[in-house]
Parts: sequence; structure tokens; C-alpha cells
Amino acid sequence: MIDINNIVPVVCVALGFALGILSGLTPGLHLNNFAAMLLALSPSLINMGLTPYEIASIILAASISQTFFDAIPAIFLGAPDSETALTVLPGQKLMLEGRGIEAIRLSALGSAGSIIFALLLVAPLSWVVSNYYDYLTKYVGVLLLAIVLMMIKSERGPVIDGQGSLVHWKYKTLACLLFLTSGLLGVFAFNHESMINSPLGLEPQVLLPLLSGIFGASSLLLSLSTDTEIPEQEESRIKMTAPTLVKAIFAGSLGGSVVAWIPGVSPSVASIAARLGAQASAEEFLVSIGGVNSANALFSLVALYVIDKPRSGAAAAIQQLLTLDQSMVMQMIIIIVIVAAASYLACIGAARLAARTLSRLNYRWLCLIVLTFLVAMTYAFTGLFGLFIFFMSTVVGLIAPVAGIHKTHAMGVLMLPLIVRYI
Repeated sequence: MIDINNIVPVVCVALGFALGILSGLTPGLHLNNFAAMLLALSPSLINMGLTPYEIASIILAASISQTFFDAIPAIFLGAPDSETALTVLPGQKLMLEGRGIEAIRLSALGSAGSIIFALLLVAPLSWVVSNYYDYLTKYVGVLLLAIVLMMIKSERGPVIDGQGSLVHWKYKTLACLLFLTSGLLGVFAFNHESMINSPLGLEPQVLLPLLSGIFGASSLLLSLSTDTEIPEQEESRIKMTAPTLVKAIFAGSLGGSVVAWIPGVSPSVASIAARLGAQASAEEFLVSIGGVNSANALFSLVALYVIDKPRSGAAAAIQQLLTLDQSMVMQMIIIIVIVAAASYLACIGAARLAARTLSRLNYRWLCLIVLTFLVAMTYAFTGLFGLFIFFMSTVVGLIAPVAGIHKTHAMGVLMLPLIVRYI
């Protein structure tokens, strides 16, 4: 006879896995929405027989699977969130080359690989943070400032025959101006966050208009203005060498730990910080960013246990449900490994389906639909002031392609507020 007590935990993990897929594939729908809903329903669910641990396992499983699937709309639709903002840049580059499926595979590989590396880093990093936490947070601003300077120093602009030897200084200056412009926009938006109100009563998200404009709407407008056509997406082979792949995964895992331990640092900022401003191919960047998001989900759980500070919406919900002990953490790590393995396989299948669907669509109309969706979503979550921020961030997002510099400098929208906060 089947013991129902053994089935319920499996069903809870499967439900969380499905919720993570839904939130990952739907632009604007974040795991925090589901976590808040489950937390509100927890008294009723407990009365129905679920334990707080089983409710927490739903949230945990969802937090892992989302990090695999949120790359799909970012790459194929150009609709990022705070975790996948930089994925749009290298991901769409590969998609326009007919390598969209490969881009998703690289992101999923980074996510899965970072979980393995994170397991190896949990013990040493937990010891370091538990003993030197205050010292580490003291120098976050200095580290981010050093990253910014290296990013600007590495900017050389496009290679054009016949240009002078000093022309790269022009592009460094433009990169600096883009960083400051986007950074001041970020400072303005965060300082006036109280003016953001959802007309539908939804949870306001200041990052939504900022990142959707800079990395989403601006790219869509460029596609519309240049009549971009999407080639058929083929199953291309990953050509990264093993050492390069391992380095990219390790950087992502290390970046994920930064997000989990240091308050306020986003996955996109951490992915830049983990690479210390080094130049990377589009393939490496996708692996690293995917790794940051998934490793952060694991390290957020560990940070909750080690320093009793929630660094994500999922961790905050779990903290409200129960007090972690070592046995619970070990069981939850097993859940993370199982969900990560299932997510890797399912994500690749979903990427193939998305690629086949994309090839049948008129890309110009798709861009218009997604752009309209971003505007509607921005208004629904942030109201009229959010639309103003969205418009301003879209203009800022157009600076990089017009000036011929890397769009990563627009991450000043998040990095400058952090530097101001920590220095």
C-alpha cells in the first residue's frame, strides 16, 4: 500500500517545479508573487495537512526551476527581468545568428554547473562570511568602483580601418558618460520609489521600468527600425573548450554567492563583478549569468541558515515558515540538486519548442506585441511614474548601439546606486 506521507513531499516539489517554469516563461511574473501567495495561504494549507517544510519545499523548488527557464523569454523575446537583464545582450546576438537553442543550452549548462560548484563552495564560503561578514560588506563599494573602471578601460569601440590610434579614448569617454547617465537615472528612480504605484494593486517594482526600458524596449525599437529578420534556429554544437567552460561556470557560481551574501547586489551586477571586468565571449557570458542566478538560489538558502538574513523573496518566505536546522538544509540541498537536473532537461526541450514557434512568426509583429506588452506591464505594476521611468530608460538604452559601445555600461543604472550606498 502506498504511504500518502511519502507522496506529498514529492508532489510539493513537483508543484514548485511547475510554478518555477510558469514564472520563468512569463515576463513580469516573478517567483516572489508565488512566494507571497503561498505564505498568505500557509495557515489554510497547514490546516489541510501540509507541513511548513512541505510549503517551503514548493517555494524552494520554484526558485530553482525559474532560474533555468527565465532565459527563454529574455533571449527569444528580449523581455528581461532583474536576474536576466544582461542575458538579452549575448543571447539575442546568438539568436540573430540562428543559434538561439545553443544560447539556451549555454545558460542552462551554466545554471546546472553552478549548482555543482556551489556545493563545493558552501562550506568554505560559509566559514569566511560567518567570521568576516562586516569586513566584507565594508568594501563592496570599492570593489564595484574598481569593476566600473576596468569596464570603461576595456572599451575600445568598433574596429574600423583607418581610424586614429587615440580614437579608443573617445569610446572610453562615451562609456563613462553612458555609465553616469544610466547611473543617475537609477539613483533618481530609487530615490523616488515611493511615487511608483500600481493602479491594479500589484506589488510595485522599480527595476521593472528601468531594466525593461534599457535592455528590452530599446532593443525591440532597434529591431523594428532595421527590419531585423530572424533566421531559422538550428541545433548548433557548443564550441567552448572545457577550461573556458569551467572558468565561466565557476565565475557564475562565485557571483551567485556574492548576491546571496551582500545585500542589494543584483545577479547582473554580480556577473560583472565575478569576471572582474574581463572581456568575455557571448557564450561565456551566457554561461556565467545562468550560473549566477542558480547559484544565488542555493546560496540564499545557505545565507539564511548561516547569517539568518534572507537575500531573496523565496528565502524571506521560507524564514517566515520555519527555522532552519542543519538536517533541513541538507534535505533542501538534495531537493535543489534534483530540481536542477530536471530543469536542465526540460529547459532544453522548451528551447527547441520556442525556436520552432519563433520561426513561424512575423518577427516585426512579434516585436510590436512584446513592446506593447512591456508598456502595459510597466503601467500595471508601476503606474504613470513607472511609464515615465520606462521612457527615460528606453532612451538611455539606445545610447550604446548608436555610440558603438557595449551596452553593459548601462548597468550603471544598478551599480552607481550601490556604489553611492556603500562608499
